[in-house]
Amino acid sequence: MSENTPTKERGRPRTFDIDEALQAALQVFWREGFLNASLSDLTAAMGINKPSLYAAFGDKQALYLAALERYAALHLKAPAERLGANPDGRAAVRDFLKALSTLFVDPSLPGGCFIVNGSADSGAITMPKGVESALQKALRGNEALLRARLERAAADGQLPAGRKPAALASFFMATVAGMSVMAKNGAGRAVLDTVADTALAVWDAGRPGSAEPVRRASARRAVSSRTA
Repeated sequence: MSENTPTKERGRPRTFDIDEALQAALQVFWREGFLNASLSDLTAAMGINKPSLYAAFGDKQALYLAALERYAALHLKAPAERLGANPDGRAAVRDFLKALSTLFVDPSLPGGCFIVNGSADSGAITMPKGVESALQKALRGNEALLRARLERAAADGQLPAGRKPAALASFFMATVAGMSVMAKNGAGRAVLDTVADTALAVWDAGRPGSAEPVRRASARRAVSSRTA
């Protein structure tokens, strides 16, 4: 059993659905982060009182960690499957980024990425080390997933010469973080898809002839500036 599994409540039988309560807590933490989510916010959303929260989940930190696990299970499985499904490495990364774009702007969800949103609290004096470590572990895990897929693409001869899987994985994770922040601040699907497509241009930059369109565009801008 996971160390973050809600504790079994003693005494009187539980009068609420623990999955529904955890889902409500997930929404609050996703929107507010760990530090800004008050116990009053959580209990109001979950429809329970503080003693019931403590009895069922342990404390606020344990509740957050359970919500993080639920987020990964419910919302990151599909993007991860998209990353592994397509035999073409570039297309697989594109599918991964587009799946996250869809998730980040889903109107039924708080917006952005739970992990990226939560990481905004990292480094704060009052941020519990256990929460910070769990978020860092989640970020490293997602980057490792990307790196493994890029290493597979390199082994299949799909990466241009000089492209390093580890560096590309870090770059694409930075792209994901930026997309999350943009979505949290109101950017729509079209904007995020454009960001994803632009990031994927890095994949093609090392291919023969890939720089020619850029040189032509630069030349056109130079001519325009001289004739203006």
